[in-house]
Amino acid sequence: MSIDPRVALQSLVSAFEEHLAAAASRRGPDDPSVEAAYVGIADAFEDYEEALFDAYDEVTPLEIYDDEGDDVEDSEDDDEEDEDVDPI
Repeated sequence: MSIDPRVALQSLVSAFEEHLAAAASRRGPDDPSVEAAYVGIADAFEDYEEALFDAYDEVTPLEIYDDEGDDVEDSEDDDEEDEDVDPI
């Protein structure tokens, strides 16, 4: 079942607000509330992106990265495309 993209967008905005509040009240470099808010943004973004695609066949120009900075999605196709680019 798809959700309304506007509802998903509001959830994403709320996740950003929760992350800001957690960051502002951080209790150290590994504060679990900041980590939870970070994951909340990623989850809300994925829901929004799916709702946007289901409703309008549209996506955002954004991607979710894991802790190592790698794209969460399988980027094998991207690697093949990068090989075709001439270095400057």
